[in-house]
Amino acid sequence: MKVLLVFAHPELRSLNGALRDVAIRELEAEGHEVLISDLYADGWKSEVDRADFPSWPPEVRFLPAGASKKAFATNTLTGDVKAEIDKLLWADTLILQFPLWWYAMPAILKGWVDRVFAYGFAYGVGEHSDKRWGDRFGEGTLAGKRAMLIVTAGGWEEHYSARGVNGPIDDLLFPINHGILYYPGYDVLPPFVVYRVDRFGEADFEPVAERLRERMRTLETTRPIPYRQQNGGDYHIPSMQLRPELGDPGATGFALHEDRATAKSATPRSTLRDVA
Repeated sequence: MKVLLVFAHPELRSLNGALRDVAIRELEAEGHEVLISDLYADGWKSEVDRADFPSWPPEVRFLPAGASKKAFATNTLTGDVKAEIDKLLWADTLILQFPLWWYAMPAILKGWVDRVFAYGFAYGVGEHSDKRWGDRFGEGTLAGKRAMLIVTAGGWEEHYSARGVNGPIDDLLFPINHGILYYPGYDVLPPFVVYRVDRFGEADFEPVAERLRERMRTLETTRPIPYRQQNGGDYHIPSMQLRPELGDPGATGFALHEDRATAKSATPRSTLRDVA
């Protein structure tokens, strides 16, 4: 298997750096090929602007989506973006690794998504009609590939529980798992989350490292999060509303977009998510 690990932490001597090394060594020991995009070390440009689209006429009002569409279609995206797209097409599995900062990914990683997930590549794909609304949410350019997150958080696991003050970790990561990874077609695996990292000691590291090794060993067999396919019949098109008979009655929010009925016959998600 070919794996792309996109690493977004400014310090290799950090816990994130140590976990990255653990993941890479285990993947390579299992015979997988690994590529790394180290965004801070590479000096990744995170903002989208006119410089990303040299073919966009300077006298024309800048439209980021329109410029992205034209550049992808004419093969005029910048070299750094093309290189990352080539890596995504090469990889069978994508791993995004980052610290949770202010309830989200670091700006440099969001900028990687903003620039690399181009119109015509990651979105704006497929027909739009009364039967389909593009190839997205379970379909798309990256369908058939796997993706997962390795995330560190300073707060306690209890802080990110269903009644925790920070909100459930699944809800906080939903915009990434569902909105960034599932959107262009990835099968999204449950995240590997490490908590209380600001209080981490040497004795805490090895148990977490071993759990991460196990996740890398089972990368090909772990069941994905059971998100509903947009064009699979669960949603009205074009309103994109979930059919009223689906999901728990009266329920709202992100959990509606998981097919919990199907998941009940599979391994429970709670046994798949690794925490520390």
